[in-house]
Amino acid sequence: MTGGGSAVRTRPNGRVSDVHDARRGMDVHHGLNGNRRVEMQRHDGGRMVSEHGRRGYVERGYNYHGHDFGRRAYFYHGHEYNRYYRGYGYRGLSLSIYAPGFYFAPGFYGWAYNPWAAPISFGWGWGGSPWFGYYGGYFAPYPVYPSAAFWLTDYIISQDLQAAYAAHQEAGEVDGAPSSAGGPPVLTPDVKQMVADEVKNQLALENSEAAQNAQQKDVDPGSSGIARMLADGRPHTFVTGAALDLVDTNGQECAVSDGDVLQLQTSPPSDATAANLVVMASKGGNECQKSSTVTVQLTDLQEMQNSMRETIDQGLQDLQAKQGKGGLPPAPPSALVKPTEPEYAQIAPPADPQDAADLQQQSQQADQAEKDVTAEDSGAPGGAAAVAPATAPAAPASVELGQSFDQVKAAMGAPTSVANLGAKVIYNYNGMKVIFKDGKVTDVQ
Repeated sequence: MTGGGSAVRTRPNGRVSDVHDARRGMDVHHGLNGNRRVEMQRHDGGRMVSEHGRRGYVERGYNYHGHDFGRRAYFYHGHEYNRYYRGYGYRGLSLSIYAPGFYFAPGFYGWAYNPWAAPISFGWGWGGSPWFGYYGGYFAPYPVYPSAAFWLTDYIISQDLQAAYAAHQEAGEVDGAPSSAGGPPVLTPDVKQMVADEVKNQLALENSEAAQNAQQKDVDPGSSGIARMLADGRPHTFVTGAALDLVDTNGQECAVSDGDVLQLQTSPPSDATAANLVVMASKGGNECQKSSTVTVQLTDLQEMQNSMRETIDQGLQDLQAKQGKGGLPPAPPSALVKPTEPEYAQIAPPADPQDAADLQQQSQQADQAEKDVTAEDSGAPGGAAAVAPATAPAAPASVELGQSFDQVKAAMGAPTSVANLGAKVIYNYNGMKVIFKDGKVTDVQ
């Protein structure tokens, strides 16, 4: 750690894993898969996240019915779209729970949930797509679809694999060679069935939420998020929607990425802030091995569920638009009602036209931050030996009311996790919470 509170952490092989720039309020993480994620708390209380080759977003908080909400403006290859999240306190953590930006009519959820009259074939048109050939040893679509849950399962996995391929391509890590020399796909029918079952669970959940929203009732985030999944005593399956570094039961770091499948088989203890999941399918290399058990922080697990729900909703939009075409069965008139936008989405603060440019600049700022912090750290007593190991540094207990994000980071170092709940932001430091309101410290717990 440098004298100003900045820090560099390395893996046992000497490669940099994390850089914290206290002056800029920026954290940079280098993943095992070669990805780089940059996160920064903005002075306006918002949060900005960018990742090379992947979508980035700017999140701003707001209040609805006395609850903290966040609106994320996502940007990817010139395309902008919005997603909404509600803050929820759980096991001492502050989670961001996906809140749909639209709800379909009950008739559509019923058509999507129940079996169709007969299984159908559907032509996805992926035959000439580079990503499909590259991951041919990992994924193969169903030959027929007895219901929308199976169609949505292939939709989710295909969207994630396309994102993973695009990220590797931008990083120059794709050589165009197929990933398999033959044999059945790694993503077996049994594992895909687990995903399809989870999709059905999510469809039922969203149908229930839609009914509550139609009655002007607030949706319970405890039911909507992972709290319900950890409490019902049933296994739950997650499709990874992003690159993430984890640790297995042998203490070895390994990676998962878009399209990998994990399963929660046993709920963690009631006071735990992480859960053990079993890897059901991964793409090899430095990724976590199939059947291995890995520890996932509950904040990351919630983001996995968020990603699945977001992609399901995206797939439902596509399904409604394509019903009756390409082999899909026609939906009844009750299923074709235009989706409704909930009030919390209607009142969300608008995006700033500068957001896209800010995200692009953030990547350049991260380059400079890494150079500056590494240089400062190398200049500390002991030179390179002063680089911190890949464990959290001890945090000096020196926080005062009214301090800013940067002042707290300068005194305490990088937080172990950050919860953005609109105007309220919480920094977690190994059991201690520093609570900000409108960018200033209001409480320490």
